[in-house]
Amino acid sequence: MKPLQVASLFLIAAGIFSCSPSVKENLYTPASTVAITETDTPDSILLKAAHVVPTDNQYEALKNEFIAFIHFGPNTFTRMEWGNGMEDPKIFNLQQLDTDQWCAAMKAAGMKMVILTAKHHDGFVLWQSRYTTHGIMSSPFQNGKGDIMKDLSASCKKYGLKLGVYLSPADLFQIESKIGLYGNLSPISKRTIPRPVEGRPFANTTTFEFEVDDYNEYFLNQLFELLTEYGPIDEVWFDGAHPKTKGGQQYNYLAWKKLIHTLAPKAVIFGKQDIRWCGNESGNTRSTEWNVMPYDTDPALMNNFADLTDDSLGHPEQLYKAKFLHYQQAETNTSIREGWFYRDDTEQKVRSADDVFDMYERSVGGNSTFLLNIPPNRDGKFSPEDVGVLEEVGKRITATYSNNLLQNADAPAGLLDKQDNTYYFVKDTSSAIEIKTPQPVTINRFVIQEAVKSHGERVTSHTLQAWINNEWKEIAAATNIGYKRILRFPEITTDRIRLHITGTRYLPAITEVAAHYYKTRPPQLSFSRTKDGLLSILPVQKTFNWKPHGENYGGNINSGIKIYYTTDGSAPSDKSSLYTSPFEFKGGQIKAVAFANNEMGAVTSDQIGISPVNWKTIEATTAQIQIDLGETYALSGFAYLPPNHTKNGLLQKGEIFTSTDAKNWQSAGVFEFGNIINDPSKRSYKFASAKQGRYIKLTVKQTSGNPGPLKATYFDFLQ
Repeated sequence: MKPLQVASLFLIAAGIFSCSPSVKENLYTPASTVAITETDTPDSILLKAAHVVPTDNQYEALKNEFIAFIHFGPNTFTRMEWGNGMEDPKIFNLQQLDTDQWCAAMKAAGMKMVILTAKHHDGFVLWQSRYTTHGIMSSPFQNGKGDIMKDLSASCKKYGLKLGVYLSPADLFQIESKIGLYGNLSPISKRTIPRPVEGRPFANTTTFEFEVDDYNEYFLNQLFELLTEYGPIDEVWFDGAHPKTKGGQQYNYLAWKKLIHTLAPKAVIFGKQDIRWCGNESGNTRSTEWNVMPYDTDPALMNNFADLTDDSLGHPEQLYKAKFLHYQQAETNTSIREGWFYRDDTEQKVRSADDVFDMYERSVGGNSTFLLNIPPNRDGKFSPEDVGVLEEVGKRITATYSNNLLQNADAPAGLLDKQDNTYYFVKDTSSAIEIKTPQPVTINRFVIQEAVKSHGERVTSHTLQAWINNEWKEIAAATNIGYKRILRFPEITTDRIRLHITGTRYLPAITEVAAHYYKTRPPQLSFSRTKDGLLSILPVQKTFNWKPHGENYGGNINSGIKIYYTTDGSAPSDKSSLYTSPFEFKGGQIKAVAFANNEMGAVTSDQIGISPVNWKTIEATTAQIQIDLGETYALSGFAYLPPNHTKNGLLQKGEIFTSTDAKNWQSAGVFEFGNIINDPSKRSYKFASAKQGRYIKLTVKQTSGNPGPLKATYFDFLQ
């Protein structure tokens, strides 16, 4: 029996199948693109939007969920983000390569596909192309015989990963070189793709005829190589970056698309009509991510695609103005390191496992695909810190999401069978899907999936309730669902869950629900105090300054933790003071610890300085700072926290003085803070003996970087 027949029989038995919905279902055939006519009303436009579905290729790409990007090339050796196209290929001085290590780490993380930058904006190619010498064939790597695409393709097959390719439309070598083809004003004429090269025939004998110029011919020839000699290729990745243009060069995307669809029929195309950019490179996600996009022109005929980067996309007011509605899923991309290319293992920071896991849940659980870049180092490997993060994230994904805690529950048919071709129709917003487990379960994650392959995106809002203490309590709420929505909430224990669809574009089809438990880890804690003297105790968030996404990833995944603290020097426990909000703290020793699931974390302690509430700055120059503390204290030392957004003006050497009257000064010591640029952490200097003082004078003897004012996040003066 066909899946639709199963669903229809179930609906009739449940009494929620009616004439009106069936008529409306028959009015519109599900399609990836639908046209809007002049006679369409707002209601009919939303009804059409409810029937926009992904293509088979798009749906397979959605199921990838978590994929990898590899940026590798001359920039790895020059430590630049964008090259200029005129780098000597010999700069790519790769001595070894271990693509098996890449794939093992990506597999451990739970990734399904890897996309290699076969050619970045500098035009340097990482495969043995017939059509240029600007690439790996002119480098020292394997005496010019190396082929990273070939090695990676073999490793992908070995580890069961799909393979994608990034081929930059921009090409600075072809722009800057005297023999470059980009923007050379060549005439458009009929060209045969691929162009034969003596001594290097293709095993694939397919040919194409296109009306193109020199650069488009060059680009098509290279696409042909990549799609026929390293496949199968599952994604072709284009971006819109243009570090420099020349000669009014235009791209013939329609020709590119025909070649891709012919040679790689299962591939999706990023940056064009299949997959769109989420709008940032930081891993930020929209709270509502629709994949039904409005267009003024039929996407199948478009040569250029605009970046869809608005904060709000696919909402009704935008759909009402469209001439076409088109399924175009989002891809959320960012890098595990500060930058797309590897620079070093000291200054270039790496995202924490907490951050990456949070982005995974927000993006995959927010109706998009998560694309994480991992740049290989100059030894041709992923660095150990990157591998450690990937492995830890993979462990968390497996531990959290491999077991559906509802698998033995009493639930409507089609919701727990792990089949994406069965589903449950929700009749109206007054109905709720109730699930009862044989025994109470403890959960803090709930996953919902719509049957987008057959019925599109229809839910506009929903809530989740649990039966707790003999009443229904709302534990989570969100807007749309789409391919997948992950709801996160503090852990609860219950044997009854109720999913209430509160808003729809049309009758939703829910294909899967699942409940999971993420074991919250007691985080390491940190202290911070405002100028008003209020002290906060919060989970540590690793400093990562490149394209910040603005999310409190620690708070996102560490819900339900409790923090206890002491101020008398004793060890904190779950019997100590419970931290609930910032509090006034005049200074002294503080210790704190986090508890999660009855598990105690590491104790964090610090000596917090005198409250700055009554401080006054008397003098602040590039060479000296004077501060009035407001009253006299017995001072034992001071601490300095440099800002982490700059390398200039950080305190390296100085001398500190104290005074009770701002006239007679005594030196409390000469200090030096080493490696402050690479390690801008809190530094402390303890006086040899306590000094009485109301006034502090700090003389600056040396700062880092360029001359300029001393920069500080804060100073602490310790009793």
